[in-house]
Amino acid sequence: MTNSIAHNITKVRQRIREAEQKHLRNANSVQLMAVSKTRSAQQVRLAVAAGVDCIGENYLNEALDKMAALSDLAIDWHFIGPIQSNKTRAIAEHFSWVHSVDRLKIATRLSQQRPAQLQPLNICLQVNISGEASKSGVALDQLPALASKVVLLPQLRLRGLMAIPAAGQALQQQRQQFSLLRGAATQIAGCDTLSMGMSGDLAAAVAEGSTLVRVGTDIFGPRG
Repeated sequence: MTNSIAHNITKVRQRIREAEQKHLRNANSVQLMAVSKTRSAQQVRLAVAAGVDCIGENYLNEALDKMAALSDLAIDWHFIGPIQSNKTRAIAEHFSWVHSVDRLKIATRLSQQRPAQLQPLNICLQVNISGEASKSGVALDQLPALASKVVLLPQLRLRGLMAIPAAGQALQQQRQQFSLLRGAATQIAGCDTLSMGMSGDLAAAVAEGSTLVRVGTDIFGPRG
């Protein structure tokens, strides 16, 4: 397991570097997040040992268990899953980033429940760029209004946007969707983060300006 995770991380980083070079991006301008939902704390420990300290979790209770097991490590924990109102306090208390905010109600609760002694919680607004009814995310035409309210919340720092485009598309179609998010980001003052791109569309995301790619399968292997 040690060799496979470390080897996989090396291969993913090489793909990122090649995409950066091909699309004239600055070297190391794209950060790698290891998405560890359903993976064990030991697998996360191996990923951190291989140099990935940005860890993304979708399920709160699972994430809290891993945080306790890995408290000896310096990990930047990102919450990237759907957010229920009854989970906002624990998310606000334990994570440094949240990528999946798509409603003012959730943003307000995160701000109110962020402990005062902690730095403001870094926020990405999730945008439904593919218009799929099954996908979470604010619609593009509603994004500016939501962003204008979230940016005023005191214990949050609006950093950028996140999207999960429709799966299984050709490269050009992937790029077209990611370009919508890149264009939307120009409407957000101070936006420095585009959280877009996963195992299957990493190259398209880097081509369209991603600053952070969220990779699970290509690091940890297929889920059992």
